[in-house]
Amino acid sequence: MSNPFVTRFTTLAMLAGALFLAGCAKKQAKATPPAPAPPPTPTASLTATPADIQQGQSAQLSWNTSNATEINISGLGTVSASGTQAVNPDDSTTYELTAKGPGGTADASARVTVTPKPAPVQSSLSEDQLFQQNVKDVFFDFNKYDIRPDQESIAQADAKFLADHPDMSVTVAGHCDDRGSEEYNLALGESRANSFKNELVKDGVSADRIKTVSLGKEQPFCSDNTEQCWQQNRRDHLAKD
Repeated sequence: MSNPFVTRFTTLAMLAGALFLAGCAKKQAKATPPAPAPPPTPTASLTATPADIQQGQSAQLSWNTSNATEINISGLGTVSASGTQAVNPDDSTTYELTAKGPGGTADASARVTVTPKPAPVQSSLSEDQLFQQNVKDVFFDFNKYDIRPDQESIAQADAKFLADHPDMSVTVAGHCDDRGSEEYNLALGESRANSFKNELVKDGVSADRIKTVSLGKEQPFCSDNTEQCWQQNRRDHLAKD
């Protein structure tokens, strides 16, 4: 027969051993540090605005990245984590962005499509026809020779046409209505012609390309005695030499 005292002692010893082993395992588990979290993966975006341009125009690149320590864009080199940059490519170009960091690499791209400039249209009109179509007369108030505000845009357009055709020379003829003496109107017509010449010179036409003449009240454009008709005669008329 087994001894009850021995059996109880054995049971207590086994229980103590189990508790001891459990405590050691618990201490060992607490001593193991947790595994470090992996570094975050980089992100990247790249856009071009506008994406379609004509040759000679510019577009704006915009980019944004995160979790990256090295960012490069083809054609620009190393850039900051986010930003904008104007680009002016001669040909269609795809810009590549690469963002590198401890967590890996992210890529993005944006394409700028470049359309060549259209070839200049060759006009089939002669210089005389172009002159007639583009050069306009300017009109004056009664007894005045300064360029009216509503006539300034016409004078500027005439000057631009002449600047674009540097081989052309012109004569500015000053005209008046039939009121007043012949002598007075010749002087007024001369002042009007010189006023228009000065306006053309101010807008870039060489003075040696412009002659002036006063016709006074001779060679009227209209012969009725009405204000509408008189207005038609108060003008500077340009003729191609």
